[in-house]
Amino acid sequence: MEYTDKEYCLEVWGDMACFTRPEFKVERVSYDVITPSAARAIFEAILFKRYAMRWQVTKIEVLNHIKWTSVRRNEVGATASKKSGQIYIEDKRQQKNTLALRDVRYRIWARLVYIPVKDRPKEAFAKHQPGDDENPMKYYQMFERRASQGQCFTQPYLGTRECAAMWRLVDPEHDVLTPAIDESKDMGVMLYDMDFEANPKSPEAMFYRPQMHNGVIIVPPKDSKEVLK
Repeated sequence: MEYTDKEYCLEVWGDMACFTRPEFKVERVSYDVITPSAARAIFEAILFKRYAMRWQVTKIEVLNHIKWTSVRRNEVGATASKKSGQIYIEDKRQQKNTLALRDVRYRIWARLVYIPVKDRPKEAFAKHQPGDDENPMKYYQMFERRASQGQCFTQPYLGTRECAAMWRLVDPEHDVLTPAIDESKDMGVMLYDMDFEANPKSPEAMFYRPQMHNGVIIVPPKDSKEVLK
């Protein structure tokens, strides 16, 4: 069987989003647009089967103009445990500022990359032995069924879990697609993803420099020279 990487599209939106820049240690400052890792996580919230498939984000379309909002809130700067005992909030309270995005809407394109049984590591068969009928169509149908019915394993979110994401499956052939914003911009160096395949226990960050042309960002493959490791 020919293993094809079928591409799907999701439209996602939310009241707030925060795609945190790693260079800011304490304060949370968001990138201008969604990162490929955050986009991948939305697809994985709907369907993810370890060793059998993975998601490769290919394109991000920005549908709403970039708008910012600032939130200041009180947080507790300690973790309760048996060793630490009680925590007095007044003593451990910290004020932190978040620079987040508001009223965001994106159209995200990603390929469902099927991993053939012969290419999977030995640990993939510890609990489950694939049947003779294992093929990519199985996973295509699983995703299409779940996405069309609004099913997900976990609630998708926009960067941080408190920024819940609404989403819908897009049918490019029949749906009327809202045009992306008429804006072009060099987004600077942005987080691409974490390299779990090279080192699962201590993954290293990967970066790339996205260029937005008329609201559209083309995301390069993981093994591309454009991805900085």
